Amino acid sequence: MVKRVEAVILDWAGTTVDYGSLAPIKAVTEVFARSGVVLAPADARRDMGIYKKDHIRNILAIPKIVSEWRIKKGAPPNEADVEMLFEQFIPLQFEVLEACSGVIRGVPETVERLRSSGIKIGSTTGYTRPMLDILVSAAAKNGYRPDIALCPDDVGGGRPNPWMCLRIALEFKLSSVACAVKIGDTVSDLAEARNAGMWSVGVSDTGNELGLTQDELAALSELEREKRSKEAQARLEAAGAHYVIDRVANIEPVLEKINVRIAAGEKP
Repeated sequence: MVKRVEAVILDWAGTTVDYGSLAPIKAVTEVFARSGVVLAPADARRDMGIYKKDHIRNILAIPKIVSEWRIKKGAPPNEADVEMLFEQFIPLQFEVLEACSGVIRGVPETVERLRSSGIKIGSTTGYTRPMLDILVSAAAKNGYRPDIALCPDDVGGGRPNPWMCLRIALEFKLSSVACAVKIGDTVSDLAEARNAGMWSVGVSDTGNELGLTQDELAALSELEREKRSKEAQARLEAAGAHYVIDRVANIEPVLEKINVRIAAGEKP
């Protein structure tokens, strides 16, 4: 039997829900602001997609943030500060999560077409389990229901570790991890896929790399939209994406290409 794509594993914020990946940015920016530290959008988005405590820890390691923290607090940040910020982050994230949980246009229909063709649908995230449960419930009301939804809490660690993807491969009983495709909008999504031995597909326009709402993107001139999209695509390709699409709704032609490569004996 010719091997083909057996499973697609989708990210959440910026890929299937929350156009522009705004919820995590709003919460992490606010939690630092409450400690007197103003985060530049690029610093807040740099490590997007990883477990949120790790995200906060990485921000605190940025040299200019270390310097600003020292000025504000009288000492460089330490692990106790990570724990303090994460504890404050959790309720802030809950406050904005449901408001930013809208399913991105085309996702439910695309997922159902994939499912009807025999492809299993998994999902991974950097959110905690209670946060993910909110997203799963909200998305289901809007027609998007992955077969499995995992978070770092479920496997003992998040991206770039491959553990969520590997657990999904086991649950789905895939013939090979090379028959799975991981789709996401962040560098950490691509690292997760690579470390799991899966095909990696980056999402350029709806997620972290552009960081714009649908209305903000539409308000740009066609030339500016194309420019920003190409820049986002280039960053995702440089991070190791096998392919880049603008949105999940355009994944099917890429899966056809991957099927040809799998049938020829190629692996990611």
